[in-house]
Amino acid sequence: MAHRSQVFSRSHPLFHPSSLAGGAPRPVFSAPLAAASDGELGALPEWDLSDLYSGLDDASIEADFAKYSDEAKQFAASYQGQLEDMLSQAGGGDGLAKALNIYEAMQDGLGKLISYAGLVYSGNTTDPERAKFYGDAQEKITAISTQLLFFELELNRISDEMLAGCVEASPALAHYKPWLDDLRMEKPYQLEDKIEQLFHEKSVTGASAWNRLFDETMAGLRFTLEIDGESQEMAIEQALNLLTDEDETKRKAASDALAATFKKNLGTFGLISNVLAKDKSISDQWRGFEDVADSRHLANRVEREVVDALVDAVQRAYPDLSHRYYKLKAKWFGKDVLEHWDRNAPLPKVPTKVINWDEARTIVQEAYSGFSPQMADISNDFFEKGWIDAPVKEGKSPGAFAHPTVPSAHPYVLLNYLGKPRDVMTLAHELGHGVHQVLAAKQGALMAPTPLTLAETASVFGEMLTFRSLLSKTETAEERRAMLAGKVEDMLNTVVRQIAFYLFERKLHTARQNGELTAEQICELWMSVQEESLGPSVRLGEGYETFWAYIPHFIHSPFYVYAYAFGDCLVNSLYSVYQNSEEGFVEKYFDMLSAGGTKHHSELLAPFGLDATDPDFWSKGLSVISGLIDELEELEGK
Repeated sequence: MAHRSQVFSRSHPLFHPSSLAGGAPRPVFSAPLAAASDGELGALPEWDLSDLYSGLDDASIEADFAKYSDEAKQFAASYQGQLEDMLSQAGGGDGLAKALNIYEAMQDGLGKLISYAGLVYSGNTTDPERAKFYGDAQEKITAISTQLLFFELELNRISDEMLAGCVEASPALAHYKPWLDDLRMEKPYQLEDKIEQLFHEKSVTGASAWNRLFDETMAGLRFTLEIDGESQEMAIEQALNLLTDEDETKRKAASDALAATFKKNLGTFGLISNVLAKDKSISDQWRGFEDVADSRHLANRVEREVVDALVDAVQRAYPDLSHRYYKLKAKWFGKDVLEHWDRNAPLPKVPTKVINWDEARTIVQEAYSGFSPQMADISNDFFEKGWIDAPVKEGKSPGAFAHPTVPSAHPYVLLNYLGKPRDVMTLAHELGHGVHQVLAAKQGALMAPTPLTLAETASVFGEMLTFRSLLSKTETAEERRAMLAGKVEDMLNTVVRQIAFYLFERKLHTARQNGELTAEQICELWMSVQEESLGPSVRLGEGYETFWAYIPHFIHSPFYVYAYAFGDCLVNSLYSVYQNSEEGFVEKYFDMLSAGGTKHHSELLAPFGLDATDPDFWSKGLSVISGLIDELEELEGK
């Protein structure tokens, strides 16, 4: 997940472990299969955060907060109200470049503090000490960053002509031109300084507080499953895992347990959703955004028309993709229709294998090395230097993410590794983010973050490399069918399901403009998009209407989800170029990742002959999924 500015920009929320710059949480599909035993998985790594701070009691944490508080006051005293006069004088561009150097260094330092707080918190969101530390850190960062709020606001009041002249005259300032150009794009939506300050200061008690309430509520929920006459209580990660168990009785039990607990808590989740939708609507109205998703498009530096074309292409492809595949899967299960708890079930009569950690590492590293030794070398640091946290633990954030922290440090990856094929793909996905973040770090704290739409490129490309490597090693038609089916399901979950999520959010935020929604109304909106996207071969039974409640993207990053579909379709086209290229692809690919946030998607894709504004672009990407389903149909008689 990729915000164009760092953690304390006026334009973007403070760091949240489920809303990350450049490394969003893995899409919530259902989850991997049920957990294997610790012995089967081998020794799972836990991350070492000491490259940031040695612990919650590290004296340098308070020292750094004090340091950056003083620096922010000094920065404001030196530059507030002075920028236009400075730029009007000879050498003004060099003066602004010096100010930007100081500003960027503070971004990096404050980013390190809040990154550490967020990562510690994500390790156990139910621990009161960690929660307090995280909350206190947010408040301190907000207080410090309030001193700096003037800088971007004042820069955007400089005339285009004056700023362009200074950039042309100062090579040092020209370095920051991509960041300045991005900042100018936000100018039409900028408010008066005091209002911006109020929005900024109240974020801690507003959206951020509701985000935290969601996380802590979800982490504290327990789900009671009735299996073989016995009751089992488990947290959400374990319950979601069972939705892809090979035993249908366990899948149904998990689905029933999830629905029952969600239903008991719909009042809370409905209130959180209503408040956050209204909070966003107030901000959008004040800033002058016309469409409910326009603020996300601006943050992603992508045109609304491009996203609309993607959504339209995916919706038109539902019958050829999800509807066709689930009809085929129902046939494999000997059913007329799949129950909703069967949607991500493993194929029948295909033995499931536990993949231990060392084997998973080898699989991904070999796939990366086959593409580029440099890519494998970078990802190897994550394994060797304690940058990965893999075990499932009490209170740990569910799902997976890669967080870039700051350019002066390095990224970290969080997984909940359970030894199944999808976990290996998740490892490949998050390491793709990690490689991207390492390469982009050279752009510095202001320009390393990548728009969400492009942030998913390296992660999905890493998955594709791993999938193609494994597929080439299959020896039987049954193995190939299982591999293809798993990939198709992941792609449907990444493209079709995420676009359905986006359409659900559009309906929810649009309806909320006319008044508060009951939980039942939200359930109805959810079911309308699910029925359309999944098609007639999936029966959405009682209880499924509540499943919107657990998806964190709706809470932490409204309208984030289309970035997954954008990235998947883009990678499908990109991988096709790779397969047909002779030389130079790897170099151009690394150039694209190394650019971070310094270039628009049109500039980054041009060297590959790709154009996201071309109406056929999305259809070509979707045709890759359709082609895999074609192959599955051809394997029917084998």
